[in-house]
Formats: sequence, C-alpha cells, structure tokens
Amino acid sequence: MSEIFNLETKTLWSFKERGEWGTHKGDYPGNWSPFVPKNIILRYSKEHDLILDQFLGSGTTLIEAKLLNRRGIGCDVNPIALDLSKNRIEGVKGSNSIQLVKGNAKNLNFIKNESIDLICTHPPYSNIIKYSKDINEDISLLNIDDFYESMRAVSKEAFRVLKKGKYCAVMMGDIRRNSCVIPLGFNVMNLFLNQGFRLKEIIIKEQHNCSSTKYWEEISLEKNFYLLAHEYLFIFFK
Repeated sequence: MSEIFNLETKTLWSFKERGEWGTHKGDYPGNWSPFVPKNIILRYSKEHDLILDQFLGSGTTLIEAKLLNRRGIGCDVNPIALDLSKNRIEGVKGSNSIQLVKGNAKNLNFIKNESIDLICTHPPYSNIIKYSKDINEDISLLNIDDFYESMRAVSKEAFRVLKKGKYCAVMMGDIRRNSCVIPLGFNVMNLFLNQGFRLKEIIIKEQHNCSSTKYWEEISLEKNFYLLAHEYLFIFFK
C-alpha cells in the first residue's frame, strides 16, 4: 500500500487519493474508495469477524475484509459484478472464508438471523447510475418511490441478520431533480431507524475524482444551483 493510512477520528472524511493498494481499482461506476471500508472495518470489527456487503459491486469491501483478516459474505444481483469481485478477491492473500452469492439485498434468506458481525455497504443512489439494463432485482433501475420501498426491505433484512450490539454502515448520497435536491440520504436513514436501528454516527464524506464535475460546473452556473460534493456515511447500531 503506497498511500499513508491514518484511522479517521472526526466526522468529516476526505480522501483525495482513490486508493489502489491490493487489488483495488477505481474502474467500476460509483464504487467507493477503499479508505471508507478500511476505516469502518478497523473501528467496528475484530479479526475473523463476519462482514456482510449486500451490494457487492466490484468487491471493495470484501477485498478490505480479506486484507484485514476478516471473513466475508458478499451478494449482488448482477453476475458481471460477481465475476469481477471474485477475480479481485481471489487476488488477495488470506485464509479467511469469503463467500459470494448471486442474491438480492431485500431477501437474504441464505443468511441466518443475527449471524453477521458488521454490515458495510454502499447501495445505489436510486437510478442516478444504472448498473444493468434489465435485471428485475436491480434497484438502480427504480424511480424514487420504488427505490424507497426496496430500501425499506433492505433495512429489514439488515436488522434481521445483524447481531445485537453490532454495527451497520451505509453510505448514501442525495440527488438532484429539476435543479432541486431530493434528500435521499436522510430519507434512507429514516428507513433504517424505523426498523429499530439506533444512529451511532453521521459522517460526511467529501467527493473527489468525479469525471463529470467539469460538465456539471457549467450547468450549475447556468441553472443557479450548487454541486452536490458530499455523501453521508450512516453508522447504525443494533
């Protein structure tokens, strides 16, 4: 690892370097910097704990889990994501078990009640990035109302599989429609709170390295709105 790593101590996070140690790469749309799951895993779990990421994507969370000597379960509805994750996770040395499942975050029936030590996940932000064209279970294809309904089911399953006294970390950003903000982050936060989670932390993460920033800067000046340059990292406690 070439980047200098220090465990975060405040609720404002900013990682200007993407983070490409191990088998991490920033080539998957919308994937989060490995600095995020690294901080979460080190603070809220211990070695050999079982980590769940039910929106696996390119495998960033479970690459970190394996590097940090944790076990892991990852699921995704997209077989392309699963194949990519499998290759990257297998490229990391480690003896702990990492299980990948083609599955739906709304129905984790392959996971027992209260068996997970830490949830660390980065769901889509409604349909801001579409990860497939026609996968029925892909919530990145949904409009706002259907997205909220799906995330309600996601939060219910997360609460079921997480052990008591453990943590669930979810990153979510807001979106903009017709020059006005839709507070996706806080609306999703409330869905998790309504399931019975308690809110341990709200962390603000600054966004960097967005390829479309220059384009949107020009639009924002023309339409008179500020660019959304942050995401929320909610740490829930059961």
